[in-house]
Formats: sequence, C-alpha cells, structure tokens
Amino acid sequence: MSSSARRSLVFVALLSLLFAASGAVAPAALAGPPPTNTRVAGINIDATTIPQLQSLMDRHRLTSVQLVQFYTHRITKLNGKLHAVITVSPTALAEARAADAARRRGIHKPLLGIPIIVKDNIDTTRMPTTAGSWALAGSTPADAFIVQRLRAAGALVIGKANLSEWANWRSNPSSSGWSGIGGQTNMPYVLDRNPCGSSSGSGVVAAADLAVAAVGTETDGSVVCPSGANGVVGIKPTVGLLSRAGIVPITADQDTSGPIARNVTDAAVLLGAMTGIDANDAATLAQAGHAFTDYTQFLDTHALDGARIGVWVDGTYDPAKVPEVTPILNATVDAIEGAGATTVSADILPNTAATGAIYTAEFNALTCEFKTDIATYLHTYAPGYPVGYSKDLAGLIAFNVDHPQLEGPWNNALWVGSQATGGRDAACAAQRAAATPPTQALIDKLFADNDLDAVIALTNGPAWVTDPVNGDLSGDFSLFVGSSSAAAISGYADITVPAGYVGSLPIGITFIGRAWDEPKLIALAYAFEQATHVRVPPSFLASEPATAAGASSKSAAHEPKRGIVPGRNGHWRLVGTH
Repeated sequence: MSSSARRSLVFVALLSLLFAASGAVAPAALAGPPPTNTRVAGINIDATTIPQLQSLMDRHRLTSVQLVQFYTHRITKLNGKLHAVITVSPTALAEARAADAARRRGIHKPLLGIPIIVKDNIDTTRMPTTAGSWALAGSTPADAFIVQRLRAAGALVIGKANLSEWANWRSNPSSSGWSGIGGQTNMPYVLDRNPCGSSSGSGVVAAADLAVAAVGTETDGSVVCPSGANGVVGIKPTVGLLSRAGIVPITADQDTSGPIARNVTDAAVLLGAMTGIDANDAATLAQAGHAFTDYTQFLDTHALDGARIGVWVDGTYDPAKVPEVTPILNATVDAIEGAGATTVSADILPNTAATGAIYTAEFNALTCEFKTDIATYLHTYAPGYPVGYSKDLAGLIAFNVDHPQLEGPWNNALWVGSQATGGRDAACAAQRAAATPPTQALIDKLFADNDLDAVIALTNGPAWVTDPVNGDLSGDFSLFVGSSSAAAISGYADITVPAGYVGSLPIGITFIGRAWDEPKLIALAYAFEQATHVRVPPSFLASEPATAAGASSKSAAHEPKRGIVPGRNGHWRLVGTH
C-alpha cells in the first residue's frame, strides 16, 4: 500500500475503534457489588434478562412504571458524568402506565413495557433526530421502520443516545463519542477513557443500566466497537435483515442498525423484534426465508460442542504493540475448545496488498456514496434542514463553517472529500465493486475450505484516554485492535461478547459469520457467554489505576501459542463508522 493511501486510511481509522482487554478472572477493581444501586423492587435489574423481566411483571413483582422511573432517575443521576443520553422522552411515564394497563388486560408482547434507548440518528416520533448535530436540531420525523417494529413489540422508547456526530463521518481527526449537541460521551468503567463509536451512547446506555437495552447503527465497527469497549453484547446483522429507512445514513451498501445489550438473550430479543420487510428499503426483500421474529429459540448452551471455529489474528492487531490482549485471545480459544469446539487459523483479511486494496476501495466507496445518500435522507425525512441552507451535503458543510461555536473543535475533512466526488456515479460503483464482492468471496471460500461455523477475532483493545485535541488514540493507530471490517464490507453478520479485561477496561470477542448466519452466531455467542460469564458491572472510576496495567481474566492466561499470533504490517481499515 502506498504511503499516501495508508495515510488516508489511518485518517479514516480514527472514525472509531475497538479497545479493552483481559483474561479470565474479573479484575479486582471490578469485583464486588456495583458502586451504584441497580435494584428495583428488590430485583437486580443489571443481572436480569428481558424474558425474566416479563415474567416478573406478569407475576406482579414489578411494573413498567417502576422500570421507567428507575431509568429516568438513573439518567438524571449519571448522565452528567457519562453524556450518554441526548433526549429523554416526555411521554415515557405515560407509555409505561399504558403498558402496565395492557398487561392487566392480558396482552403479551416480547418487549411489552421494556424501556429501550435508540441512537440519535434513528428517527423517532416526538423526539428530535439530530445525528448529534445542531444542523438537525429540531428535526422530528416519524418513527423509523425499526422503531415502529419495536413499538409494535411493546417496547418503550424512552430516549435517544449520544453518538459520534454524523456517525463519525465528518472530521479528521475526531473523538469517538463526541457530538455538538451531546458533548463527549464517557465510558462507565473508567470515565476518562473513550467509549468507542459511533454508537457510543448506546454502548454506555446498556453497560451503565440507563435502559434495559439500546439500539445502535454501524457502517464499519460502530455496533461491535462500543459494545466491546463497554463490556456488553452487540449484534451487527446481515445488511437487509433490519430496515434502514428513517436512519441518517453513511451508505446504503453497508449501513445497518443492531441491538446492544448486557447479555446475548436480550440482544436476541431485540433483533427479532426489529426484523421485517420494508417497502422503503429494497434490501430487506432478501431477508425472506432468512429472518425470524424470535431469535431466543437459537440460544443453546451446547452450541460450541462439535463446532469448527476459525481464529483470525493477522490484520486485527500487532502483538508486539498491544501484547496485553494476547492472553485474552488465548483464554478465549481455551474456553471455546473446552466447550468442545475445534479451532483452526483463519485470517479473513490478513495484512497483504490485496487486503489494503479492499480497504482503500471501501473508503473511496463510502466517500462518494455518502454524498448521495445524505441528500436523499434530508429530502425524504428532514426536508426543512439544515434551516437556511441547501438540503444537501454542501448545505451541511456551510452550516458547520458558519457555526464553529456549535460544531467545533472538529473539522469537515471527510465531508469535503465526499463533496468533491460525483456521488453515486459509475466511478463510485466501481469502488464498491472492488470492496464488497471480493470480501464476500474471501469469507465464503475460507468458510467452505475449512468447514467453519464461525470465525472469532478480538473486537477491541484497551480503551484509550479521550483526547479532545488529537482525537482517537491520539493519532497513534499502530495500537489499534479490531476486526469489524470483514462483516462490515461484506454485509455479513457478526456478534461481539465480553471476553475479558485489561485492568478495568473490557475486551470483547467477535464471532463472524456469513450472510443470514444470525441464528448460528447467536447460539455460539450464547454458549461462550454461559461458559465464561465474563461481564461485571462498571465501576465508574475516574481514571485507570497505574497498578492495573496488566491483563486480568476469568480463565488462565497463557503465552502466545498455536502459531495464531503473527505480526502486522500496518495496513489500516475503516472502523467505527455509523
């Protein structure tokens, strides 16, 4: 890869990342009861799944009103530290009363009375959808299709989560989790560390018990990265499983929403509730015969027994630069093998010139696709915005230039690059053709040749200290750990689950599959979760103690083995967008 191409991709890599690490025993700093009370009516909400909450409400041990009061009070108490929530619904309590009344009438729905928060680039009735930007302040479109589906399943959408502004497709450099409206989101384990993005607020909402669960969006890394960094579960589904209509876009070729929750069970419940064919999103037509409304049927504690799991290392991190995550990967492999699986080396996108070409094509495709897709969103869902400017990318750029006091300190470098393209023209289509089909072919061949059920890879590395001047990782992307691009560029599915900690900082492991592999991935991730029980609640530390530099784990840590920890040549990928 040329130095100029590499610089442009490093440029992009700052759009967000994955970070955190560990092994097998919960770190001492995280052991013991959580520093904040998560009990409602004597029930530890942090450790209770959605089906369990439903059972408790059916038995009159708990009400939706109690849940909403708990979460809104908790948001009031903690959001000054976390900056994870932009808006709280003014009708949340009334909707909770209505849900309790419906339950008394014998109505049963999978999410009846369950408080959920969605990312603030997902359209919601009665709450603004801003993408974190003052350019969209006051825009109140009707519910996005997936929000309609959530409400139909009984969910209470009690608020909107902060995010990397415009899903981290605007500035270079940038700080994940920062938006003009919401400020800088902070991760709840260590408050001066970055929560990753761009679904930063959604990850923090789930981790810090600001709602039962959350919904994020991803173009490349923005569901799995903040899920891994905040010690929770995130599912990035196959493109087309969930409608994108009514969601502020980067590109229709990779964008998707996805559930973020404290456990695989809740993520599975949310995923099923949001599926459905939408006439306003042609990609959803392909889900026919592949989608389910109930993914909890695939939860299987024995799913790893007899499975063949690939292990991807080359191209996901540099063991010489980030050695503290290697014991976590090794402990994960041990746990998977201990559950009866066979593991083999399986590097999907290793550090090669061919991989570099794919990443370059992805970046180029996103650059041109965004110009067209953001204008389409504005005309369709926010026709009056930005107020006083043209309703396209040029208008958004002009708004930011004219309002530095609102939209500083970051720049518009990525937007300027997008504006300079011809949008979705023939040259743009050629870049997409050089990114997605080759990645799909690589994954399909790797799975077929090795008879794989899934590939695992580290989701993230230890969360970096938030840098409001130099941006993510303070610009040093040699420390980057991540594996989101394979599923993102291909449009295939993946799911991340907590795998360990580096000091107090969570690390996730991602299970990567092919198109429509959600049932299998959920089964495998659930089996791993139940075998390891890695997650512990956040401690809200002001900073990471100096003594917590080493990795800790819930299983034995080992030296690198099996020849699965090769070096890295420095190719960069687009991660953590949307």
